[in-house]
Amino acid sequence: MEIRIRADSVEIEGYVNSVERKSKPLHSRMGKFVERICKGAFKRSLDRDDDVRLLLNHDRGKDLGGIKDGNLELVEDNIGLKARATITDPEVIKKARNGDLIGWSFGFRDRDVAMKTDEDGYPIRNVRDLDLEEVSLLDRTKTPAYDGTLVAVRADEVETYFGETFTDELNIREIEEPKTEEVQTPEEPVKQIDYSELDKLIADMKS
Repeated sequence: MEIRIRADSVEIEGYVNSVERKSKPLHSRMGKFVERICKGAFKRSLDRDDDVRLLLNHDRGKDLGGIKDGNLELVEDNIGLKARATITDPEVIKKARNGDLIGWSFGFRDRDVAMKTDEDGYPIRNVRDLDLEEVSLLDRTKTPAYDGTLVAVRADEVETYFGETFTDELNIREIEEPKTEEVQTPEEPVKQIDYSELDKLIADMKS
């Protein structure tokens, strides 16, 4: 995850999830399982929906923007779901400066899932299509306990899944803004006035 800290904002770039990769054993109400997001699932969701929210720690009360706000870009490439965000929230800037941001996660709803038994004995959820609702920056309060998928049941009984914490090499850079130098306006030279012609005119008038 690349973090570039400026005076009044932080730019964060990295992968939210890698496709076709089995997760660590995760937890749900039904017990442990392994999850794999299939290639193309994120792309299909982004093609359908023109907005995904950017949150801190999956907290709806900490909305940091989104695609429609113009400060979040999401794309699925051959590795996975890649995010680029510009955030002006003072709390997030402080966490970035202190090295407290540790990775990404995402919230989604299933559209097409195939279940089978993994070679390690865990049920494996192959998520072939999904509705991506949000991506979240995670801080140190979500690790190590937040090491797996949690399941939240909404009032309408529709399950929202939170993806596995995704972390990679952390690179933090403080970007110093160039100082604007005050331009000094050169003083104009004092214009010398020739009074010789005027003196001659006055002398002629006197004579």
